[in-house]
Amino acid sequence: MAKDLVVIQNLIYEIRGCKVMLDSDLAKLYGVETKVLNQSVKRNVKRFPSHFMFKLTKEEWQILRSQFVTFRDDIRKYPPYVFTEQGIAMLSSVLKSEKAIQINIQIMDTFVKIRQYALQTTQKNLEIEELRKLLMLYIEKNDSRVNEIIRVLNNLLEKPKETKHIGF
Repeated sequence: MAKDLVVIQNLIYEIRGCKVMLDSDLAKLYGVETKVLNQSVKRNVKRFPSHFMFKLTKEEWQILRSQFVTFRDDIRKYPPYVFTEQGIAMLSSVLKSEKAIQINIQIMDTFVKIRQYALQTTQKNLEIEELRKLLMLYIEKNDSRVNEIIRVLNNLLEKPKETKHIGF
């Protein structure tokens, strides 16, 4: 199960500020051809608004292909569709096989784990920032004390002033 989550996690990309998966990767996971997946989606297009699924531009597809060796062999006439987390969840209502249901559960688990990791990282960053601020306050507060100690020590190290003795 953990291995499956890692495999799925490696198939999630960030495009246009969204975490998405390619139609071809989803088709492989579901055990269907990309063409079959896209036909099922097109037959139910009302279920897939633009924030659930969108087509990559030629430029986006070229950039993505240039980053990964495995995409260089993926020659398509048109750029692929990508699905957001909501779109992938909607796929389970379009692809009704048992395998599609199981794969969807694994994909949703992966998205949840990514979100949890991001939240934990954000929380840790906030804690580190708070510690940094406290340290800076401590340094500033003690910096004046240290300066005062140095001033007193410097006064003690100065040559004693000559005083006139009166009497003996």
